[in-house]
Amino acid sequence: MRQTIAACAVSLLLITISTASALAQPKILVFSKTAGFRHDNIEKGAEAIRLLGREHGFEVDHTEDSGVFTDEHLRQYRAVVFLSTTGNILDDSQQAAFMRYIQAGNGFVGIHAATDTEYEWPWYGKMVGAYFMSHPKVQPADIHVVDHKHPATEHLPEVWTRKDEWYDFKAFNPDVRLLMRLDESSYEGGKMGREHPISWYHEYDGGRVFYTGLGHTKESFDEPQFLRHILGGIRYAMGQ
Repeated sequence: MRQTIAACAVSLLLITISTASALAQPKILVFSKTAGFRHDNIEKGAEAIRLLGREHGFEVDHTEDSGVFTDEHLRQYRAVVFLSTTGNILDDSQQAAFMRYIQAGNGFVGIHAATDTEYEWPWYGKMVGAYFMSHPKVQPADIHVVDHKHPATEHLPEVWTRKDEWYDFKAFNPDVRLLMRLDESSYEGGKMGREHPISWYHEYDGGRVFYTGLGHTKESFDEPQFLRHILGGIRYAMGQ
């Protein structure tokens, strides 16, 4: 009888631990509202990030409702991902809530057109690290990885050749820490010269920020190396 009770107690404990573990999974928010150009890869990108979450132990909510940017709602997330957002997408109160969220030690991930967002909000510009200026046609280019210690780049070769839409930037924040730069001699139309940043990270106003200019094409979200690049950025932003 005692053995039966003990066995039941162990089983109950294991169930409790399993349930608590599931409930303790970190959660991120993918936000893809657009008030300008809309990329046709957004739905595919959101689904790809959701699958990354299932495979790597974090939950993913996806929305285009800026009304979720309140203190109470954002509190549940370890990081917020701006997935090819464009234009002015948050009002004053939503901006204030997002600032408090970052200042509380949470994370931000910007993918591609996140730099084509909130041009009139200087705090955001410094946080994301730059603003979009222009781009040539979609074409292959060589990416030079300058930091292999970050989880977003540790798996990549010294030179990563792939096809995408290559952004030129303005108002670049020199305080960010560069992860990758573009070799403008490997493609046509670059406007930033030898030091052409394309991915970076930094600590900003209490939080953690990762940005990648990659991810314009739908095909990007089928590429294992690109998905691992995104995953590393998310893990950094979550504090992992």
